[in-house]
Amino acid sequence: MAKKIPATVVTGFLGAGKTTLIRHLLENANGRRIALIINEFGDLGVDGEILKGCGIAGCGDDDVIELSNGCICCTVAEDFVPAIQKLIDRAEPPDHVVIETSGLALPQPLVRAFNWPDIRTRVTVDGVVTIVDGPALAAGRFAADEAAVDLQRAADDNLDHETPLSELFEDQLACADLVVVNKTDLLGAATGATVEGIRAQVRPGVSVLEASRGAIDPLALLGLSIGAEDDLEVRREIHHHHDLDHDHDDDDDDDPEGHGHDEFESHVLDLPEIDAPDALLAAIRSAVERHDILRVKGFAAVRGKPLRLVIQGVGPRIETYYDRAHAAGEPRATRLVVIGQSGLDAAAIGDALADAAR
Repeated sequence: MAKKIPATVVTGFLGAGKTTLIRHLLENANGRRIALIINEFGDLGVDGEILKGCGIAGCGDDDVIELSNGCICCTVAEDFVPAIQKLIDRAEPPDHVVIETSGLALPQPLVRAFNWPDIRTRVTVDGVVTIVDGPALAAGRFAADEAAVDLQRAADDNLDHETPLSELFEDQLACADLVVVNKTDLLGAATGATVEGIRAQVRPGVSVLEASRGAIDPLALLGLSIGAEDDLEVRREIHHHHDLDHDHDDDDDDDPEGHGHDEFESHVLDLPEIDAPDALLAAIRSAVERHDILRVKGFAAVRGKPLRLVIQGVGPRIETYYDRAHAAGEPRATRLVVIGQSGLDAAAIGDALADAAR
């Protein structure tokens, strides 16, 4: 019997650092062919673009599949199973598959999907890695910006579970084979207590690692050989109502909590090439303070710089880095998606950022 292709499930709330961890993994893959399935959220596929544009040998566009139809655990049959089949059916299949879930995904239904007849003999869950935001947890929150997580919930028409963040966090820990406490460089003296608090919540034998900017050695992430799909009994699930074969009903009258899908909105802002990042970043920070902005993410072209600047912000925290060279024929422009409360004054935000970009 042919050896099964291992797959790693990476889960964690918005802003915990999933994409950063995966990018570090790709940069240190040492020739291993890694394919990605990314469960993106938003109008501009930034996470997928960051990984597609990483410029890392062995990671081409064909190695990245984006699932943008909502929470991956709610679209297993429609999206996930066909995506994994597409990868393992390739003439030269990957050595390893890494699956980045959205922050709202329940990991257990996704792990159960690996028992589907079409894929169970060909791919296995090497392990489930849960990433947590260390500073947020130390401050008594599950994410740096819990309102942004609620935005994901409200904007996802396919989401079939209204799960309190506390219970969803418990589910992510309950399913984990490895927990990464990220951003420990921002924790200081609170690091030890935060890590020990997580260790008290996970199953015996689950490793808890500290990380800064998602920098974890691939040897610690890949090759766990857990076979999680055969080990579901110990991954106690708090929510037992999630059915892989359920039908989605778009009737908002069936929403018991009255969660409509018009409480949040997102806008894509197209701006010109910028002279320097500082003015634009200052304008973004000012806009976050003045408007109900929850998330900003996108790319900027900086005049005189051959590389594209990645911009990612959750609440007031904004991070930037240069990721890859602009492709031949690619417009040197700036494109950002701004996500916030309904009624967001996109015109005013766009004008302010455009002024800073000039």
